[in-house]
Amino acid sequence: MTADRKRDAREKITLGGLVVKAGLREADRAFLLGVLMEAATIGADTPTHRRLASVGRKAFHADTLETAESEKKTASGRERV
Repeated sequence: MTADRKRDAREKITLGGLVVKAGLREADRAFLLGVLMEAATIGADTPTHRRLASVGRKAFHADTLETAESEKKTASGRERV
């Protein structure tokens, strides 16, 4: 596999992960595409863009905190998976 194909595959996997993280794993593909097409029309320096980016950052941060907390519990022996 060429470097370009690997990079493309990795990008697609990452983007698919965002769909799952957003809780849209079971959503209709046409709906997802429509949502993304609508999002593409939102200007980068608009209140809507800033609000949605803030929601996304909080979701990433919350996941990071949950992962760190889970790792702490496992490392301390209080919780074993």
